[in-house]
Amino acid sequence: MTLDRSGTVNIVQGMNLIVYSRRGCHLCEVLLEELLPLVRGRVAVEVRDIDTRDDWHDTYNTRVPVVEYDGEAVSEYHLDRDRVLSVLRPRDSDN
Repeated sequence: MTLDRSGTVNIVQGMNLIVYSRRGCHLCEVLLEELLPLVRGRVAVEVRDIDTRDDWHDTYNTRVPVVEYDGEAVSEYHLDRDRVLSVLRPRDSDN
């Protein structure tokens, strides 16, 4: 996966989960490998490289990877599958 110059990539269109990450972060790569198949077709995943913006770096420097939904962290360091699925559940029940 490659990030654009702004440090952001949209993986899937629709609602957003935000993953704060950085290049060369093994935990970030593992989390994305687990997250993307879990949410494919259900939610957009926006990957933000924290080293491209000072505010992201200051907030997430030692915490990556972080998965956020609606401004709330739902996973840090390792994917919390149950928590991610729980934030998606209301959307799934609307269909």
